[in-house]
Amino acid sequence: QVQLVESGGGLVQPGGSLRLSCAVSRSIDNVYAMGWYRQAPGNQREMVARIFTDGSTNYADSVKGRFTISKDSAKNTVNLQMNSLKPEDTADYYCNAKPSPIAYDYWGQGTQVTVSS
Repeated sequence: QVQLVESGGGLVQPGGSLRLSCAVSRSIDNVYAMGWYRQAPGNQREMVARIFTDGSTNYADSVKGRFTISKDSAKNTVNLQMNSLKPEDTADYYCNAKPSPIAYDYWGQGTQVTVSS
């Protein structure tokens, strides 16, 4: 079992920044992929950013250049720095862990991000 606990969500004005953190209950050194996903009301859950074992990353086109995913293996945390936030970034953000390409995905409970003036 892997437990994921997100923090850092909140209300921010357009153009502002937030930093989300995900605390993982086990070592993330050999986890195939850690990621952040989001789901806005009425929409499907979508991938925002992922970081892989070798440190490579990929991002949704809508957040490229604004969001940065990183991991701290010493602290077993995965972070998402979100800059230049837009109202369309409003959603519940979920941390995801995929131990291997064919493994079951683990999810956190989510943290709400609201971008509004």
